[in-house]
Amino acid sequence: MSSPPTTKEMSDPEAKTPDVRIEQTKDASGVLSNIRKTFRAIVFHTVKHTGVGIVCAVAYFDPGNWGVDLQAGSQFGYKLLFIVLLSGLFAMFLQVLASRLGCVTGLDLASHCRLLLHDRPKHKLLYRWLLLYPLYILSEAAIISTDLAELLGSGIALCLLFPKLPLWGGVLLTASDVFLLLALRDPVGGKPVRLFELLIGALVLIVLICMAVIISKVGVNWGDAFDGFVPSKTLFQSGGLYTSIGIIGATVMPHSLFLGSALATQDRVKAKPDKMSRPLLASPTLSMESDASEVTQPPRSRVQIVREEIRKTFSSVFKIETAEKYAHEPKSHAERENNPLNFVRAHIYHGMVDIIISLLGFAVIINSLILILASAVFYYGASAGNGPASLFDAHDLLRDVVGKAAATLFALALLAAGQSASIIATMAGQTVSEGFLRWRVSPVMRRLITRCLGLIPSMTVAIAVGRSGVDTLLVASQVALSIVLPFIVFPLLYLTSSKSIMQVKVPSPIPNSGEQPNEPSNPDTEAQGEQTVDYSNGIVFSCIGYFIWIIMLAANVYAIVSLGLGTENA
Repeated sequence: MSSPPTTKEMSDPEAKTPDVRIEQTKDASGVLSNIRKTFRAIVFHTVKHTGVGIVCAVAYFDPGNWGVDLQAGSQFGYKLLFIVLLSGLFAMFLQVLASRLGCVTGLDLASHCRLLLHDRPKHKLLYRWLLLYPLYILSEAAIISTDLAELLGSGIALCLLFPKLPLWGGVLLTASDVFLLLALRDPVGGKPVRLFELLIGALVLIVLICMAVIISKVGVNWGDAFDGFVPSKTLFQSGGLYTSIGIIGATVMPHSLFLGSALATQDRVKAKPDKMSRPLLASPTLSMESDASEVTQPPRSRVQIVREEIRKTFSSVFKIETAEKYAHEPKSHAERENNPLNFVRAHIYHGMVDIIISLLGFAVIINSLILILASAVFYYGASAGNGPASLFDAHDLLRDVVGKAAATLFALALLAAGQSASIIATMAGQTVSEGFLRWRVSPVMRRLITRCLGLIPSMTVAIAVGRSGVDTLLVASQVALSIVLPFIVFPLLYLTSSKSIMQVKVPSPIPNSGEQPNEPSNPDTEAQGEQTVDYSNGIVFSCIGYFIWIIMLAANVYAIVSLGLGTENA
């Protein structure tokens, strides 16, 4: 028993008994312990789940965006910053849908299109030749157009850094990053490749830091700049709507939806197996046989070992996978099951947060900084009234007005943006070919072919036309992306709005974890004794998605008609 309080303790309200002080100490230590646990959990989830959002965000500030943002800022000042923000929100919404699709179903968007259209119960050939294969061709055209802009943008950056380098030489040098891709493991092959994600993250930070430094050296009226995020009548003035459509078309990238859905299928929580605990061979018999063969084999020289390794490497590069690998795969959505519920819960919301923060924190900010730079220099600055600004114009004016250091930073940021976006486009090409066609060649060969498809037209334009045709080709590539985009977004909206595709089975019996599904179950399956959790789009999300799709479709029709009539003011 504790001793009764003394007269001093009774008269002094701040005096504490030993038991009270012990309890307060325990409470304080408990609070600190909870804070440490919360901090560790935040760090753990940040390290595990960060990466996909940054990789996807790269597509939204590629050199095509740079060209459109420079044009918008030099012609309309800060007024089109609202369109930059709106297009970023559109991209964020669609990218979240792509992430949900991959996380819930375990398949990327291209594979889902194949399941929908390749083996229909009736009229198989019609579905394949009128829907599946044209959709694949459009997807490949989007990737080639994207890679075209990335190669040209990176080539321009090298020419700005090294003025004596011809444009075609810069384009050829930028294509050498494919050798870096050959050295990496397969980033979309099912396991996260942290080296790949760290490389992309470093390039993104280089772009952001360079643009921030440049903006700090340019006189910006920040009050007018923030007013640009509010809608204004400038959007409907001559040329404003057309340029706004160009911003939307250049921002929302089809290939990023394919790649984002593929990366969302990866298990980012499962611990790596302990190498020391794994058996070297699966069978003791095999172990004995291998030991005996090693004893009987004569010792090999170092040259023989190196030659054998080179032979194995080249055979793996040009390896063609057998058709049996895909012989037993499901032919429709009804024949396959989605990811288990614990996998979906462990990834879906973290993936959504990663994408939202990355797109708003990197893509929207970088695009806004590019437009603000063009506005401050070409619209409100000494070069006002000289018309739309190109990448070469921006570099030359920064060099003359701000200084050579700012111009160099501009070129470095453009190079980092082009190289990172080019790597992403090449990876997306691998996802598209595998998903649509089950193209059975090694990932290395897929990357080489994808890069060559974008390199050939880039080199042709760089040699035949030179700098004068680069801007035209960049605009043409963004128009091609804008035309393809509605055809890619519609299957994404259809798939993520389907309850039969986006439902996950509840394990029976339900684990006693004290956590119940927050999502409504499907009553049809409950009547059959099987519970499911529905992750499909609700009515509100479906309406928002189709509204965005209608806006994109109308914008494309307007852009095509304007180009055909020659009434655009680009």
